[in-house]
Amino acid sequence: MCKYCGCMNPLADELNKIIEDTVAGRLLSNLGRRFYFPKGIVAQAAEAKKSASFANGTIGMAYTNGRPLILSAIADNMASLTPEESVAYAPTAGVEKARLTWRDLLIKKNPSLDPDEISMPVVVAGLTCGLSCTADMFISKGSDLITSDPCWDNYALTFEVRRGARLVSVPFFDLGSGGLNIEAIRAAVKSMAKSGTVRILFNFPNNPSGYSPTSAEGDTLVDIIREAAEGGADVLVICDDAYFGLFYEDSISGESLFTRFANLHERVLAVKIDGPIKEDFVWGLRMGFLTFASKGLNQTHYNALIKKLMGALRSSISCANTSSQYLMLKAMEDPRTPGEKEKYKAILYGRYRQVKDFVEARREHPVLRPLPFNSGYFMCFLCKVDAEALRQELLYKHGIGLVSLGENCLRMAFSSIDDDKINAVLEKIYEAAEKLADDDF
Repeated sequence: MCKYCGCMNPLADELNKIIEDTVAGRLLSNLGRRFYFPKGIVAQAAEAKKSASFANGTIGMAYTNGRPLILSAIADNMASLTPEESVAYAPTAGVEKARLTWRDLLIKKNPSLDPDEISMPVVVAGLTCGLSCTADMFISKGSDLITSDPCWDNYALTFEVRRGARLVSVPFFDLGSGGLNIEAIRAAVKSMAKSGTVRILFNFPNNPSGYSPTSAEGDTLVDIIREAAEGGADVLVICDDAYFGLFYEDSISGESLFTRFANLHERVLAVKIDGPIKEDFVWGLRMGFLTFASKGLNQTHYNALIKKLMGALRSSISCANTSSQYLMLKAMEDPRTPGEKEKYKAILYGRYRQVKDFVEARREHPVLRPLPFNSGYFMCFLCKVDAEALRQELLYKHGIGLVSLGENCLRMAFSSIDDDKINAVLEKIYEAAEKLADDDF
């Protein structure tokens, strides 16, 4: 056990030991001692950038011919922003027009939402910032938060390391049904509800699995949350909608689950964290939005929550990037944007279809089983060999960059692999997995 903290991550402990006899080590705060940089997606992506000579499927971006996709409105306006649009401070809650525009788009994309029953969106510096501010406001040391297993590796840093919460990992996906593990989710919520408070994070399309609930599954998730609230528990539902809209099957609801939770019950508070980062192919602009909703709140309540959120922003980032907000506005107002977004989505759908057809033909493979996937940028294999060993085999022998998560999960970002390489990449994944399995016997 670590001398600093009984739940210290081994990576943090290793770093603490390196500097423990220095002035920096002696001055570290409790939070500073808990920080570490995970050997997860970002670290593996940096490794792949150097060695993935054939294909790099590590980072959740959309590439074609080695270049990120970009909207014409963004490319055209980069160098033409006025001083007010580029270097002036933005208000803490964001440029008013950007907030209004995003609210209008939110309603357009989710027509079931009543604009009078949600808060005004607040601009945050990327979705990670929105998640971190949500944690600051609603997650205390010792809080439990239900997340999917597997989940995005940054949740551990955001909620466990920074706030001292405990992630309750639930196997969200059922290989047998090819969908959500509804009973596992129901059991986790029911168990947590006994404490009087439920905190749950829904990330759909999911990172790393690439799965979104069908309309029927969405109905059941809403029923599970309603039952907890009607039983007397207060429920915080965090909707991480980073990849919203990138749906590839008709069975998926076109609206966010946030729409269903927004006016569900007086004991349910829904927080939607979204933005143009993934939806509009502007990853590096680092801009997102945070919106509150609850049947029990009015605009006076929302304004109080927004001011608290502004306090979290003011004391951390001060305000979000001004030029990003104006570039987003120009893109939203440009008549070329909707058509370009559909074109880019069609590129991603084509890649998804290739992957889907390839793995469906190998459904009974003895070493690799894909988790359910139907949306977003990713798909994920459950491996009967060590996922990290498989990742390194692919990277250093075949020049293919992928991400290992835990002992048995391998993530492929098909969004960043050109169409003409996808089948070759998949063939190498299966060949390498079979080779490792043979070596184990």
